[in-house]
Amino acid sequence: ALASNIVNKGGLSSGDVAAQYKHQNAVVDFKLDTESNVILTTLTITDLHPSAKTVASFKLPDYNSGKLEVQYFHEHATVATAVGLKKSPAVDFSATIGTPGIAFGAEASYVTSSGEFTKYNAGVNMTKPDSNASVVLADKGDSLKVSYLHHLNQLNGGAVVGEIARKFSTNENTLTVGCSYLVDPHTLVKAKLNNHGNLGALVQHELRPKSFLTISGAFDTKALEKTPKFGLALSLKP
Repeated sequence: ALASNIVNKGGLSSGDVAAQYKHQNAVVDFKLDTESNVILTTLTITDLHPSAKTVASFKLPDYNSGKLEVQYFHEHATVATAVGLKKSPAVDFSATIGTPGIAFGAEASYVTSSGEFTKYNAGVNMTKPDSNASVVLADKGDSLKVSYLHHLNQLNGGAVVGEIARKFSTNENTLTVGCSYLVDPHTLVKAKLNNHGNLGALVQHELRPKSFLTISGAFDTKALEKTPKFGLALSLKP
């Protein structure tokens, strides 16, 4: 599989090219970023143990960026642990538990060199046939996000969504509303707007099964003199 993304901002272009190769129980992913000039390589191996998966990743030419991750999947729970492949590695841990109707999750990052937690987040998600709601406490307890999504037949199978984000350290609140609309079985339109005046929209068209062309744009409605952002993404799969 091959995929590419190109972004143009203020006359400057950046992008990436990704490739994926599958063989038996192994998957190798390569991603070249033109902006940072690094190659991200990921090796995923399944079936080493029932319900488990092993992932190894590293960035070239930074050989100290290697990471080894082990994931375990259960019918009502998942656990993942990642360890950096260097002298004083960081350890990442995440876990979820729940049912099809409600789920709880948490994640944390611990740096062995300093003996400190650099990240810990937690959240809960509730799902119904026509709606979805979630509450997430992130940024080491500094931010809180509450979101709700509801599917509407009036939008031809699309949905409306609302999110309230609160950052306690700056006493800042952000309200975002958005919607998606299925123009036809192969074309999807999305748009979102927040109380700071940031408007974003995209159109995604399925060229053929599993192959998509996406055109996106964003601009600040309170500062129309600023240059809008535009994006183009093409994902092709055989």
